[in-house]
Amino acid sequence: MNAPAYHTAVLLHAAVDALDVKPNGTYADMTLGGGGHSRAILERLGEKGRLFGFDQDADAAANAPTDARFTLVCSNFRYLRNWMRFHGIEALDGVLADLGLSSHHVDAPERGFSFRHNAPLDMRMNQAARLTAAQLVNEADEKRLADIFYHYGELRQARRMASAIAKARAAQPIRTTAQLADLLRPLVAREREKKELAKAFQALRIEVNAEMEALGEMLDAACSLLRPGGRLAVITYHSLEDRMVKHVMRSGRTDGQVKQDFFGRSESPLRPVGKPITPSNDEIETNPRSRSARLRIAEKR
Repeated sequence: MNAPAYHTAVLLHAAVDALDVKPNGTYADMTLGGGGHSRAILERLGEKGRLFGFDQDADAAANAPTDARFTLVCSNFRYLRNWMRFHGIEALDGVLADLGLSSHHVDAPERGFSFRHNAPLDMRMNQAARLTAAQLVNEADEKRLADIFYHYGELRQARRMASAIAKARAAQPIRTTAQLADLLRPLVAREREKKELAKAFQALRIEVNAEMEALGEMLDAACSLLRPGGRLAVITYHSLEDRMVKHVMRSGRTDGQVKQDFFGRSESPLRPVGKPITPSNDEIETNPRSRSARLRIAEKR
């Protein structure tokens, strides 16, 4: 059965190949999305294989495969360890995560993820969550906003952006994506306007969804749950998440600090496998969203 028109999986075959799927193994797809990766994993599983698909967005549930071997987990992937305990799973043979923003989120104006549409400033991946982008923009103090733009958007004009927001919201609340984009547009170079605005929106989205904290907790859980020889495959899209994934795969720690035993041997629970894989020109042409994608693979020692 074809996946619904919700999201096109990036690096589909490379990511599933990276898992080295064992027919009777147990796997977790941390970002169900349109279900493309999950369906490809199920095609390689035998009758006794199991797959858990995580997604905190209720909209993604409609894309869950109808398969007795598949279990949908409607939750943030930061709770991987808790949910595996709940389902009686002591170890996993593979964990896959596609960290990119879903096509569905960008193409649904009412979700407020993109400055291409005029919509309420929302940006919540889990719409039951409390904090929205509008609340963040209107209630966070100026220093916090500057830090968000600087650390999560890597924007040089972070302080100017925060100052502009603070002044504007004193006159009237900033409630829509268009209001925010119009406010920030004069602060960025015209030739880099789309890229800079995208970074500003990305920064707010990361904060609203606590993405970096969630990623760190998921990677930590994956390190402990993978059985020896198990694979971790992660597709990243921006330098912040890619750096964290690289650190964890190299050292087992989000800060990248490699611990050594008495004999100077690495105590990292993972071993990186090969070089990062990037999309082919053909994939980028058919799915522009994949342009910045990078697949990293590691194996449990």
